[in-house]
Amino acid sequence: MISLKKKIAFLTILTAGFVFLNAESLPHGYKNIMLGMSLDETKDNLVKDPDFGYHGDRDVSLVPNSSKTLIETDAERGLGSNFLTRCWFQFTFDELYIITINVNPEKMDYYSIFTKLTEKYGQPTSFSPQAATWKDDEVTMSLEKPLTLKYIDNKLFEQTQNYSNIQESPVEITREMFLDEL
Repeated sequence: MISLKKKIAFLTILTAGFVFLNAESLPHGYKNIMLGMSLDETKDNLVKDPDFGYHGDRDVSLVPNSSKTLIETDAERGLGSNFLTRCWFQFTFDELYIITINVNPEKMDYYSIFTKLTEKYGQPTSFSPQAATWKDDEVTMSLEKPLTLKYIDNKLFEQTQNYSNIQESPVEITREMFLDEL
């Protein structure tokens, strides 16, 4: 006869496996805006979808002396969605690599979004009082408090972290030379 503890353990493992197998793969963006899109593709798609509150090129800024571009939209300031407030679309080398969507806390709540994401994508990879994060090889998706959704292209994000267009100073170079001689 199987003990009650073994039955419960078996059912727990079976349920976890069922949830894992039925979980969808992580999304690569929100609605018709996908990570990896070019700046022009993203602008075209933002124009077609009034929910984001995109107002054209005046919402686009270039970061001086870098390959980075940012689109900031304001869905509250116009005919945008009742559920969105501000959204940011970050580009590096003309590829969208971070999508940040602020959700209107007067129309939606953290628990509802968290429940739906868990239902669709399984348990978060990490969880803290500040955020729940789902991650796979290609995408990191996080739900941050108070009510922000983030989609990050892992490969492009890592490349931007490793890339620096700032030359080492003479002090840094000589410091490195000293350390190499040890």
